[in-house]
Amino acid sequence: MLAIVKIAGQQFKVKAGDSLYVPHIAGKAGDSVEFSDVLLTSNGSDVVSGAGVKAVVKAEIINDLVKGEKVIAFKMKRRKGFRKKHGHRTQYTHLKVTAIA
Repeated sequence: MLAIVKIAGQQFKVKAGDSLYVPHIAGKAGDSVEFSDVLLTSNGSDVVSGAGVKAVVKAEIINDLVKGEKVIAFKMKRRKGFRKKHGHRTQYTHLKVTAIA
């Protein structure tokens, strides 16, 4: 079974047993979470989307805080001596999908 679920404003295509990185959500490693905002489900040739979807995606948090790659924003104006360097690392949560019910 395949589902498209909306997590923290982003859409993810998931199957049971998948592991994925999502924007940071509250919880500790080992906790189970449920996502009820399912946009589409597909079971073989049956495709259900829109208001007819009555599925819930259940997942387990594997690692509660994973930092992404460093992103650097550098601004500079030539001949003016203006330089500004700003960087950040986005925080993610590592999930493992246990079931789609």
